[in-house]
Amino acid sequence: MIFDCLSHDGRWTRKIWLALFVPLIISSGGNSGSQATTLIIRAMALGEVTLRDWWHVMRREAFSGLTLGAILGSIGFLRIAFWTVFSKVYGPHWALIGLTIFFSLIGVVMWGTLAGSMLPFVLRRCGLDPAASSAPFVATLVDVTGLIIYFSIAMLVLRGTLL
Repeated sequence: MIFDCLSHDGRWTRKIWLALFVPLIISSGGNSGSQATTLIIRAMALGEVTLRDWWHVMRREAFSGLTLGAILGSIGFLRIAFWTVFSKVYGPHWALIGLTIFFSLIGVVMWGTLAGSMLPFVLRRCGLDPAASSAPFVATLVDVTGLIIYFSIAMLVLRGTLL
């Protein structure tokens, strides 16, 4: 459905755009998660953060993820709007595509910062080394779940139009 690029008459359909934004979505989430986990592990190693601080850290990271996601989402939306001025590549539903990218980036970046910041606390609580939740593990976790977030938002926003 999503990657069905050719219509019955051999023309490109508008659904291919969804695949074009996958790198943006997953890299944003993976990078934000990796950054968050690195900062928390460092703070734990220096004794600046303990297990009791998890709620304070989660609130701060939720705000940080929301802010960064909104900034990146706005840039994504503006990119689509600007491109629409010069091209018809997104068709008449360009605003819905832009909203899909906007909300997806907010959700994925917020999830990345929360997962990246909370995973070291969970591992420490279980008696494991928080450094085991290093960047590759968090990035993979957030990339996979980020795709689910992205496609779920696309199905909600674009139902009845492009999907």
